[in-house]
Amino acid sequence: MKAIRMHAYGGADVLKYEDAPLPQPATDEVLIRIYAAGVNPVDWKIREGYVGKTFNLPHILGADVAGVVESVGDAVQRLKPGDEVYGYASLRREGTYAEYIAAKESEVTLKPKSIDFIQAAALPVAALTSWQAIFDTAHLEAGQKILIHAASGGVGSIAVQLAKAKGAHVIGTASTRNTEFIRKLGVDEAIDYQATPFENVVRDLDVVLDTIGGETRSRSLKVLKPDGILVSIVSPPPESASVRVAITHVQPNAAQLDEITTFIDSGQVKPHVETVLPLSEAAQAHQLSQSGRTRGKIVLRVD
Repeated sequence: MKAIRMHAYGGADVLKYEDAPLPQPATDEVLIRIYAAGVNPVDWKIREGYVGKTFNLPHILGADVAGVVESVGDAVQRLKPGDEVYGYASLRREGTYAEYIAAKESEVTLKPKSIDFIQAAALPVAALTSWQAIFDTAHLEAGQKILIHAASGGVGSIAVQLAKAKGAHVIGTASTRNTEFIRKLGVDEAIDYQATPFENVVRDLDVVLDTIGGETRSRSLKVLKPDGILVSIVSPPPESASVRVAITHVQPNAAQLDEITTFIDSGQVKPHVETVLPLSEAAQAHQLSQSGRTRGKIVLRVD
């Protein structure tokens, strides 16, 4: 099969489009013919060596997948050949920048009927990250107030829609060019962080979703209620004497994807894909992702 493999840690030029061995599914795995693969910031962070140089090289990057089941292992029960699926394949295995992947049945599920493969590939990591951060960790409830940083990004744009579907009051930060975009996503309040420090206009929040870290996270602690919670998806937040803090490391979860699918097929959540590139141009996709200016997601099309 054709795949994008990294042969060393470093810049985008370490990514090579080449032949790679066809994966063989284990008894609890499905072999998926990949139609599209999502690009996430963790992909280039792995490539750069920021998360530890622990992968055997050459290595296929990528975790978001959408495609069709080609074959199944003997222990697979839910899925069958021909099923259209999407999911989040664990980062510890060979990834989705390829024509095929062998994924655990517990990592993938039936694709939403209302969207295509490109849109489906934009969802799993962002949607599961959002779900696990704001529902599993923060326990967001209807009527509560949540501040979502970088609300126009891959995770932020999905988190906004899930929080609104839950009945929360949603506040989002974005750049000047993206404030109108996040209003269309459904935020109740859009804050242009380039014009207004968010801590000057919001207070007494139940939840903050930190997708940025650093100074933004430190300032966010000041806008929470005494019993509020800040959940970070980037790095462990420092302990706070006044509010609760937590970090979420996204995990594959087909059952949660099934719940997310209901929101998608009901029209309450829509993926936003800004750029679609062929698999062979993964290096360009990484450069775009690293720019930090992407609205929604970048997806690789696998022909």
